[in-house]
Amino acid sequence: MSLIIAGTVRCPPENVAAFRPHMVAMLTATRAEDGCVDYSYAEDVAEPGLIRVFEIWRDQGALDAHFKTEHMAAWRAAWPGFGVSDRRLFAYEIASERPL
Repeated sequence: MSLIIAGTVRCPPENVAAFRPHMVAMLTATRAEDGCVDYSYAEDVAEPGLIRVFEIWRDQGALDAHFKTEHMAAWRAAWPGFGVSDRRLFAYEIASERPL
């Protein structure tokens, strides 16, 4: 059963440009992980500083392994310096998918 992780984090708009290289590093490392199907961030066009998170994982084991990586630890350690806050992420278990 696949997992979708979706939600938001906030970064002060004036810090987003400086935070972007950290986001790219996290994306690059995570996308290379076994079990990562998709991993992305997007800044909301109507609300600067609101970063939308979308992830697809093969299964819970792959997500658990992701949480133990060095790049995840570095990612979380960088947050306070950029004012990242208000993390609101949710996991959805997906039994099937179909094109729309």
